[in-house]
Amino acid sequence: MRFQVSSKLQYSVKFPSTLILNIHAQKSSSQTIVEEHFSVTPQVPIEEFHLENDGNRFVRLETGNAATLDVEYSATVDSTNAMVQASGVDPISIAELDREAIPYLFPSRYCQSDRLAKLAWDHFGNIADTYQKVTAIEEWIHSNVEYAIGSTDSETSAYDTVVQRQGVCRDFAHLGIALCRALNIPARYFSGYAYQLSPPDFHACFESYIGGQWLIFDATRLVPLNGLVRIGTGRDAADAAVASIFGGARGTSMTVDCQLAPGEKFTPLGRNQLSNKGISLESANVTPAN
Repeated sequence: MRFQVSSKLQYSVKFPSTLILNIHAQKSSSQTIVEEHFSVTPQVPIEEFHLENDGNRFVRLETGNAATLDVEYSATVDSTNAMVQASGVDPISIAELDREAIPYLFPSRYCQSDRLAKLAWDHFGNIADTYQKVTAIEEWIHSNVEYAIGSTDSETSAYDTVVQRQGVCRDFAHLGIALCRALNIPARYFSGYAYQLSPPDFHACFESYIGGQWLIFDATRLVPLNGLVRIGTGRDAADAAVASIFGGARGTSMTVDCQLAPGEKFTPLGRNQLSNKGISLESANVTPAN
């Protein structure tokens, strides 16, 4: 499926600062960049980089003496999502777990799985099937946490969300990750562009490692699972923040868009359409979902 994505960010700058942005679509065997454009006005020093074994594409920029910054990114992206058999798959023991999934078992800044262990085991510990366990977590969050724009901030954690019972997509993702990890299921944060999200914005979900595959889950249920373009992954939002600001810059405006490329036809897939299958956003020898 081919998508056209874009974002425009504006900043007011009080004094020379450094910004690290993460708004570029990832490049991978399952996500190909057909074309893309990135610009900053006025022109300032920029550096694109990625960390070892990390597909996130960061841009570091120095504001210099600029009083304002206009950042624009656009891309045409081919995304190969896939449908995989998920329910009934034998669970993977920690001893047999792939090494790259191990960091996603541990508590992190926003996902205090150690503090939510009792809640997780009381509600979901008696579910034997791993996929059914994670779908039950997703359903519980959707039913018990109110989606309320502006109800939380950048300091809100999964534990806070359990207490407050409200949040935005970032908070829903953090809670899903924390509950999965409390049950010894690797889980990671996903940020991306989302087709049919209203109002348009960057979107956050979570992925759980089931049967050797990273499968996507979205407790907000605001977008189809096969309508996502990956930007970043990480232990939580701290690893995949859209913007990290060091200095005196402040965001003043943000516009995000994700559309189908001309000629594309889209059949939305949500949890109700999947039954015992899951959506993987990584390459595998599986059936294409679109």
